[in-house]
Amino acid sequence: MNKFNGIKIISKVVVEDKASLAIIYTPGVAASCLKIKENSEASYDYTNRENSVAVVSFNYEKSLERCIFLKSTLGIDAYPLEISSENQDRIKLVVENIEPSFGAVDLSLIEDNVKNIEFNVSVPVLKGKVEDLKKFFLCVSKNLFMFSYDKLSGDNNEKSLQLRKMAGGVVETQLTEEEHIKPIGIISDGSAVLGLGDIGGLAGLPVMEGKAVLFQELGNVSAMPLCLKTQKTEEIIEIVLLLQNSFSGINLEDIKAPRCFEVEEELIKKSTIPIFHDDQHGTAIVVLAALLNALHLAEKKVDEVKIVFSGAGAAAIAVCKLILAVGAKNIIMFDIDGAIYKGREQNNFAHEKIAKYTNINMFKGSLKEGIKGADVFIGLSAPNLLDEAMIKSMNKKSIVFALANPTPEILPDKAKEYGAFITASGRSDFANQINNSLVFPGLFNGVLKHNIKKITNEIKLNCAFALASMIKDNELNTDYILPDALDRQVPQIISDNVI
Repeated sequence: MNKFNGIKIISKVVVEDKASLAIIYTPGVAASCLKIKENSEASYDYTNRENSVAVVSFNYEKSLERCIFLKSTLGIDAYPLEISSENQDRIKLVVENIEPSFGAVDLSLIEDNVKNIEFNVSVPVLKGKVEDLKKFFLCVSKNLFMFSYDKLSGDNNEKSLQLRKMAGGVVETQLTEEEHIKPIGIISDGSAVLGLGDIGGLAGLPVMEGKAVLFQELGNVSAMPLCLKTQKTEEIIEIVLLLQNSFSGINLEDIKAPRCFEVEEELIKKSTIPIFHDDQHGTAIVVLAALLNALHLAEKKVDEVKIVFSGAGAAAIAVCKLILAVGAKNIIMFDIDGAIYKGREQNNFAHEKIAKYTNINMFKGSLKEGIKGADVFIGLSAPNLLDEAMIKSMNKKSIVFALANPTPEILPDKAKEYGAFITASGRSDFANQINNSLVFPGLFNGVLKHNIKKITNEIKLNCAFALASMIKDNELNTDYILPDALDRQVPQIISDNVI
C-alpha cells in the first residue's frame, strides 16, 4: 500500500486555452456566484463545498494525517488547519467564519476543548467519534472522467454553470507521496468580487476555486480557497493570524478598499509568512509591465507623461504607487467625486495618503476635464465612462488601458477608432489583455522555491521588468505589449525574478 505524505489542491479540469479560461475563471465564473447569491444552497451545486471538510486542530501534522485518512478511506476532500490558540472564543470565531468554504468541520482532534461550545453554523461539526463519518459529513464526491469542453453548450455563463454542476466545482484534493508543502491560502471576505461587488464570502467561493485552478495549472502551486463569513477588519486579521501555520503564504483576494489596506498592512506586520494582495499588487505589476512597453512604442518617457486614473480603489492605488516608483511625476486620480487632491472632504485615509504624491497642481475638476492633454489613461473603475470627445482630447499617441471587468470604461476597438494609439483591457477577446494570471502563479512559485518571507517593492518591480522584457523589440507592436495570459514561460520567468 502506498505511503501518502501529504495532499495537493488540484484542478478537476485543464486550462487548455483562453476559451476554457473564460469558463473556469472570468467572465464565466460570475454566473455561479450569482446563483449562490440568490440561493445559498446552490453552493453545493457549483463548488466543491459538498465534499470539503475542514480538519482543525492545534497541530498541523495531526490535521494533515487526519485529512489523508479521510481522503484515502472515504474520498473526502479534507483540508488541514492549525489554530494557534486553545481559547474557546477564538476557536468559535474561526469555525463560524470559515463555514462558507466547507460542507462540514472536523474538530474531533480537539474534542476536549470544543465539546461545550455551541457553534452558530449550518454545517455539521464533528466534536467526537461517530459510527459513520461519511453519513455524518454528508459528503458527495463528484469527478469528471474523459471530460471534453465540447460537451458544454451555450454562452460562457451557461457553459461555466454546466461544468461546475457536473464536476462539483473545479478543485479537489489529491494524495501525494511527495513531501507535503503547505498550500497558499486564498483569503476573501467576498466584499469586492470581480465586477459583482459585495456578494459575500459564500457567493465568492467559485472565484476562489477558479483562482486555485490557475495557481495549480500555471504555477504548480497548491492553493486553498478560504472564504470568510465576517467582513470586519479586525476579525479577518485575527482569523488569518490564528490559522497562519496552516499556509505557506497568503493571497488576499476580493476585499474592498479601504479595508484591504488595513488587513494587508497589519498582516505584513504581524504574520510570519508572506502576504500578497493580488487585486492590488498583481494588478500593479502587470499594468506597469504593459505601460513600460506601451511608452517605449509611443516614444515617451514615464517621468514626462501625464497619467490619469479613473478609479481610486485598491487596485488603482497600488498601480499608481508602482508607477510612481519608476519615476512618474504627473498623475491625477479620479473617483466618483472627481479629482483626488490633498484635503478633499470625500477622501478616506488611503486617498489622503496617495494625494501627497499625485495631483501636484491641485486640479479639482472632473475626469472629462482632467483627461485633456493626458498621454495615458488607466481605468480601474466602471463601464462606459469614456466617450469619443474624451479620447480625442488626449495627446497624440495616447495610451488607453480600460480595465473595468467585464465591461471596460471604453471598448478597445472604439478607443482605437477615436484615435488611441495603444489600447488594453482585461478581456481575452481583444488584443493586449491585462490579466493578473500573468503574475501570481509564478510569483508564489518563486516565493516557495526561494523561501521568501516578505514580498517587497523590489520584488514587484523585478517581476514587472521581467514581464515587460519578455516581448523583444522586434516583436513589440501596438497589439502585442504583453505575453499571452497562458504563455507557460511566463510563470517560470516571474518565479526566477522574485530574487
